[in-house]
Amino acid sequence: MRIPFKLFYCSLVFLILLVLGSCGSNKYSNAEYATDAVATEQFRDANTYQWNNGAIADPVEPAHNTEDYSSITENNFKEVKNDPLSTFSIDVDRASYSNVRRFINNNEKPPKDAVRIEELINYFDYDYPQPDGEHPFEVVTELSDSPWKEGNKLVHIGLQGRKMDFSEAPNSNIVFLLDVSGSMNSSNKLGLLKAGLKLLVNNLREEDRVAIVVYAGAAGLVLESTPGTRKNEIIGAMDALQAGGSTAGAEGIHLAYKVAKENFIEGGNNRIILATDGDFNVGVSSDGGLERLIEQKRNDGIFLTVLGFGMGNLKDNKMETLADKGNGNYAYIDNIREAKKVLVTEMGGTLYTIAKDVKLQIEFNPVYVHAYRLIGYENRLLNKEDFNDDTKDAGELGAGHTVTALYELVPTGKGNSSSSVDPLKYQNSSTTDKAMSSKELMNVKLRYKEPTGTSSKLIEKPVSTQGIALNSTSNNFRFSAAVASYGMLLRESAHLGNANYNKVMDWAKQAKGEDKEGYRAEFIRMVESTGLLFGE
Repeated sequence: MRIPFKLFYCSLVFLILLVLGSCGSNKYSNAEYATDAVATEQFRDANTYQWNNGAIADPVEPAHNTEDYSSITENNFKEVKNDPLSTFSIDVDRASYSNVRRFINNNEKPPKDAVRIEELINYFDYDYPQPDGEHPFEVVTELSDSPWKEGNKLVHIGLQGRKMDFSEAPNSNIVFLLDVSGSMNSSNKLGLLKAGLKLLVNNLREEDRVAIVVYAGAAGLVLESTPGTRKNEIIGAMDALQAGGSTAGAEGIHLAYKVAKENFIEGGNNRIILATDGDFNVGVSSDGGLERLIEQKRNDGIFLTVLGFGMGNLKDNKMETLADKGNGNYAYIDNIREAKKVLVTEMGGTLYTIAKDVKLQIEFNPVYVHAYRLIGYENRLLNKEDFNDDTKDAGELGAGHTVTALYELVPTGKGNSSSSVDPLKYQNSSTTDKAMSSKELMNVKLRYKEPTGTSSKLIEKPVSTQGIALNSTSNNFRFSAAVASYGMLLRESAHLGNANYNKVMDWAKQAKGEDKEGYRAEFIRMVESTGLLFGE
């Protein structure tokens, strides 16, 4: 009996697929895995690694994005007669900017909560005068018109930390706490981490010391505290590191603080540098548990710097929390140039703290200001009572660091007589004669402690009502405004006004200034790319 050609063809194809599928499925059996020690060790996380011709390949990115960011609710305008004081902690973290850059370079729009506007602004240095008095930083202010909202005003507040001659810098006791778990096994994680830390090691002095603690399934001391001149030994220990296993982050933190305390340098820079993707999944892993652990350790005078790496499972919220509670700073490293910026160019700000628990409190004069809003710093807001409370933790300022904050103001009398709040029944708030006769728009108060101090010092600086035309403002003013506008666009802010990507690019170009390192030029290109990708 003749078999129809179509039936014969389909049967043949089916048999071929069956044979191929059988070969593929049996190529690496469980028995073969069990007999291969290397595969057994490296294959602990089957979702992360792939087996390819007998060799461990680069890790496969997670099938779905598990990156985690703290929720941010944008600051809105507050009426001065109801809320005359604005209080917040400084923020010298710059991780959000390089993380946003990573998304844009991958042709993706960053999640809104990944965009912390104050970190975008503070990624850049500004040309502020060096302090020349008793305090370790200078406070500068500038007032002009808002470039994105006609009729509103913009106040620029800048802090300049005193620069340091690193030949005379305090001796350093540094512990590298390195995540070598399976999730770190890629060139843009452990590979980039090693390359970046080598740049730092090459700048260490004989007086400086480095130890290396690693953690994966367990924590261990890879290198005892070693003089900075033994660079080959330090780099060799890093080169030998390989990734694999789960993430015993809490155990690693305990050991790192123990090693740092054993080698503590009185009057020196005692610091842990934690490098990770933030994926803590063994030990104390809740945010609350991590916060309490780090808070207990910071009282020993050992500060914490956190370096974030990678994509797909980045735990940004946990790393930011660790750095904040550890009296340190947080940076995200997306390429080797960023590693050089953080660990070499800006090493003073990264490693040497000149002031801690730095808080600002601004009082607005209702005669001239109807309402205000702080741009960014949403997760750095403090209660007004916290300003004078020296037990309240706040941000740290490193040597040479600049900090910038912007306030958008609605002037009094700009058609804003109505209020969203009912009049009080039992008390009235009235403007004092002193306020009526004053030519002060607002008063800036700042508190800080010495790096080893427990009592704060106070600085006050009134801001005059005398502003200047927008086109006559400094490059500092206009460039920071451009960066703030860019952040508002990415966050789809309710306060965008007439800002768009083309305008932001123009504002930034006109205020680029000297730009020795090229970071501002890079920002302008990033704005252009973002506009082409997501602009209207």
